[in-house]
Amino acid sequence: MIKALTTAYTMLSKHGFADIMQNSVTGEKSLHATAFFDKEETICCFAADQVLELPTYLTVQTGENRHITLQPEFLQYINHSCNPNVFFNTTTMELVALKEIQPGDELLFFYPSTEWDMVQPFDCYCSSSNCLHRIKGAAHLSETEAAQYRLTDFIHEQLQKRTKK
Repeated sequence: MIKALTTAYTMLSKHGFADIMQNSVTGEKSLHATAFFDKEETICCFAADQVLELPTYLTVQTGENRHITLQPEFLQYINHSCNPNVFFNTTTMELVALKEIQPGDELLFFYPSTEWDMVQPFDCYCSSSNCLHRIKGAAHLSETEAAQYRLTDFIHEQLQKRTKK
């Protein structure tokens, strides 16, 4: 995990269980835990602030033509990793720890776990041993790649539809 306890980070704001930090070298903003969380622990509940038919850079997909902006808004600072430590369960609307999280750890999720076909694909530099390098959404994952991750119910449904074709 990326710790925010180095001098490269500046705290921008506090939000109870997590702080928004900014890397003074890269300018990237990220969300870092301020508390310990056990594996499978619910970190917080979230809600849909807005529901949109089309995706944006900041939305989370919850259905075929249903994309939500997150409430609380600071959750948008959870960045991508191919080795995530949190999961957005869009069925229960809970942010869940995938593994033990220590104070200072950056909260990271696997973007294709919620996104079928991303509006802004990007190159990943997470350096994890299973890094996919190009992140485009779950539609672009092989069955083997998809099986490595916890995915939302919506993404599972989409993968099943793809398999039946």
